[in-house]
Amino acid sequence: MKKNFKSMLPQPMFQMARNTYDVFRRLPQLPSAYLHPWRRESIRRLAGLKNIHKGERAFIIGNGPSLKQTDLPKLKNEITFGMNRIYVMFPEIGFHTTYFCSINDLVIEQFSADILALPMPKFLAWRSHRHFKDLHPSNPNFPTFLYTSYTGPRFSPDVRGRVWESATVTNVALQLAFHMGFEKVILIGVDHNFTSKGEANKTVISQGDDPNHVSPNYFGKGIKWQLPDLDTSEIGYTLARDAYKKAGREVLDATIGGKLTIFPKVDYNSLF
Repeated sequence: MKKNFKSMLPQPMFQMARNTYDVFRRLPQLPSAYLHPWRRESIRRLAGLKNIHKGERAFIIGNGPSLKQTDLPKLKNEITFGMNRIYVMFPEIGFHTTYFCSINDLVIEQFSADILALPMPKFLAWRSHRHFKDLHPSNPNFPTFLYTSYTGPRFSPDVRGRVWESATVTNVALQLAFHMGFEKVILIGVDHNFTSKGEANKTVISQGDDPNHVSPNYFGKGIKWQLPDLDTSEIGYTLARDAYKKAGREVLDATIGGKLTIFPKVDYNSLF
């Protein structure tokens, strides 16, 4: 139906209709996303992080199988962003990431206790706050909540407001890194390629070891997860590439054997 509607309307009119629909969908979220005490505290924290790493470099670590071929201990003294279930690798690599980010509803719902126990600053989707009802902001592990949304493609240089997810937590991490002022951001483990195929964003239940991520127990047997939406992810990556370039910064892709073609490629080992 969406395709038929699009073909019936001129492109500018279709875009206007879509934008209006996007705004309508977000309206119920707006009051708490800006006025709830937990969000007010998160906005205060994010203000303190604005340009805190100006001129520095950071690594955003994806969760693809290529990490098995990547010399991760080299990152021990680097500033790193970990995402979703990357923490299953911490004992093996001997360190934890500097920051952690997760926005996927299923990941946070199933692993909220694991995430809460992580020692580094954590950035989570605001809608996930329902899983942390008994937590008080004075708790040192209290997350910082981002107002992320599925609608309205955009790149947010300041993440105190709305942040578009673009179907992947990696794009949210790119916006966080920009907000923090990083001059150079390097992607690793962003394979942009999945063994499991099917309808984008469809929820499935893993039937055994996980072939799509760095560890077989990443989304192991019985765990619910969503199939990737690589096309929407590429829209977000393109917006990120252009925003960094316009600001005189850069995003590089050091993923070993990755299928993503949006960012300039660089040899991982040449970075050290």
